[in-house]
Amino acid sequence: MDIYWYGQACFKLKGKEASVIIDPFDPEFTGLKFPKDLEADIVLKTHDHQDHNNVGAVIGESRIFEGPGEYESKGVVVTGIASFHDDSKGSERGLNTIFNVIIDGLNVVHLGDLGQSSLTEEQVTEIDTTDILLIPVGSNYTIDAKVAASITAQLEPKIIIPMHYGGIPGLKFPLDPVDKFLKEMGAEGVTPIPKLSITKDKLPEEPIVIVLNKS
Repeated sequence: MDIYWYGQACFKLKGKEASVIIDPFDPEFTGLKFPKDLEADIVLKTHDHQDHNNVGAVIGESRIFEGPGEYESKGVVVTGIASFHDDSKGSERGLNTIFNVIIDGLNVVHLGDLGQSSLTEEQVTEIDTTDILLIPVGSNYTIDAKVAASITAQLEPKIIIPMHYGGIPGLKFPLDPVDKFLKEMGAEGVTPIPKLSITKDKLPEEPIVIVLNKS
């Protein structure tokens, strides 16, 4: 499977039999650009804010899944887990869906715009196995670097990919840079890569942080 990052919380998971786009954004709203050929079999939306809900930007015949529940299409199994966009049970920014995507035998967990200071035991149980964690780290609208490091420890992933952070050319939002999270994780100096190509048997024995360049 190949993982590409398009900025904010938008990723493409390209498996052998199917592809998934998560949280496509509105380019005008965010200041970021999409590739012209944004195509996928499945589109996931964690919540209905403009930097996450532009499902119409994905071309082709796509199945669109949102909200808590269990979904399946083309061999990809998706579990949506209810969570909050803030640390006040959603009273400030509303609800958020965490997705566990099983594709090519890998469990990829996307936390969306998580704002909780920690995951509940029930949420950790529902999320279950986490091979690869896609986690917001930019603060202001989501968790910050310190909380992100703590939640990473709760889920014990093998690979951690930060998202939703500042310093991306064109981005209109005041978010913290990824360096703060890298420092919390003891991963300073990580060199960004264009994409992550990974299989189940190639997962590292010890957790590693990978930073993706914006595609």
